[in-house]
Amino acid sequence: MKVRLLHPEHDPDLAPRLPWQLQDLVDKDLELPRVYRAMAADDEFLFETAKKVVPLTVIDPDVIVYRQQVLSDCLANRGVVRQMYGVAVDGVEVRRKVFLGGLMSRNPEAILRRSVRILELLAINLRQLRGLCDEHAKGFSSPGFRQLLAMIDDQLSDEYLEQLDADLGELQLPRGVLLSAQLGLGNKGAGYRLHQPPQRSWWDKLTGNRNGSCGFVVDARDEAGAQALTELAGRAINDIANTVTQSADHVQAFFGRLRTELGFYLGCVNLHERLTEAGVPTCLPIPTPIGPPQFGCRDLRDVALCLTSGKPVTGNDIDAEAKSLIVITGANEGGKSTFLRSVGTAQVMMQAGMFVTATSFRANVRDAVFTHFKREEDASLTHGKLDEELARMSEIAEFVGSASLLLCNESFASTNEREGSQIARDVVRAMVESGVKVVFVTHLYDLAHSLSARDDPADLFLRAQRRPDGVRTFRLKPAQPEPTSYGEDSFRRVFAAAPNGCEPVGAG
Repeated sequence: MKVRLLHPEHDPDLAPRLPWQLQDLVDKDLELPRVYRAMAADDEFLFETAKKVVPLTVIDPDVIVYRQQVLSDCLANRGVVRQMYGVAVDGVEVRRKVFLGGLMSRNPEAILRRSVRILELLAINLRQLRGLCDEHAKGFSSPGFRQLLAMIDDQLSDEYLEQLDADLGELQLPRGVLLSAQLGLGNKGAGYRLHQPPQRSWWDKLTGNRNGSCGFVVDARDEAGAQALTELAGRAINDIANTVTQSADHVQAFFGRLRTELGFYLGCVNLHERLTEAGVPTCLPIPTPIGPPQFGCRDLRDVALCLTSGKPVTGNDIDAEAKSLIVITGANEGGKSTFLRSVGTAQVMMQAGMFVTATSFRANVRDAVFTHFKREEDASLTHGKLDEELARMSEIAEFVGSASLLLCNESFASTNEREGSQIARDVVRAMVESGVKVVFVTHLYDLAHSLSARDDPADLFLRAQRRPDGVRTFRLKPAQPEPTSYGEDSFRRVFAAAPNGCEPVGAG
């Protein structure tokens, strides 16, 4: 029994692809925990599922589209999906409903009883799932759900479920234990085998007739005899107990996988509802294979900001076809870092098979997303800021691939402009030449001007817009770098109104 809602052919490995410290940096820089919390809607399991599944970049555009189709089904049938998720949760937690004595005991009969009881409860969950699928099958059209529904219809037929009930009834051993054995070496028992006792007619049950069978009765005070008989029966039951336990584990593992995969999509539904309530546009992006750089978006917004700002967020329209380097300059507090986060988050969400916060989005798939954002001073004073930045970039260089995406925000601005620009130029040149796509936000004019001067058609320069009166539009437009970031505007905004009746700086 396979779920296959995340991949059409196999169950994807959900183990992290990047070292935890690098993934932690990406999460923090892109503010992905805010996205995870919105997906979770106060459900800890959904939070952990989102944190596990979303960063696992899918590099096959067909698989991304496969997930998008499943997501569309979930958005159209969210009530049914929540019911299916509830059944899966109940199936995963079924062991809590069963007394744990059989788990702690080595007695095969006790283990068998407990496993049979677990399967009986799981059979109820299987019937509930089958009922939901039968009732709502016409509402699902994606290949992922059609495959799941077909599997359930084929493997959980009425005949199978009826036979399962009958078999579980027999495994309760209502007529005792019928076994056979052979003599082995040293006249010890060997080849123990459990048999199904013959059915007795109602007349035999009424009259006590056992059809000529013979046996013996162990005295109630004969503890040693009872123990020996229990051990004898256990040898015959042992194999079947192991088989039934494995069957219960298999069914429960199916519900566990169903819970995880539906949990991811349910998280997407929760996030979509939050964004829709806030009036944020969403779309299913168009993924393209690894190859010549492609990137284009309309009204692209930062998801984390949309979830927390409480007011409309400005989007950006960018055309960056065949651009392997995007350099962003311009006014302070003009939306450069916000746009950088929106690009990284959209790339991550697209490659998870999710929607993005834009009216349209198209980009190449990337084998990984890396971030190199400015950090505060090391509180332990172990390293200087430049040493720390270089160490992080060195770690990224160990894992970055020829088809990765690197997002840099004010990198190497902790030293003087000349030295920082030289380091950044060397890093950008090495990354771009190896095939890495780089998006770089910087206030280093020396860096931006030198990159612009080489006039490479694969470079795109964007600048944060500023009106003549100093007001930021939070929009980026293609433009060459300027030698100023208009820090004077921030100074005037902060110091325009001096406290306690004091005159502003320069007044009079």
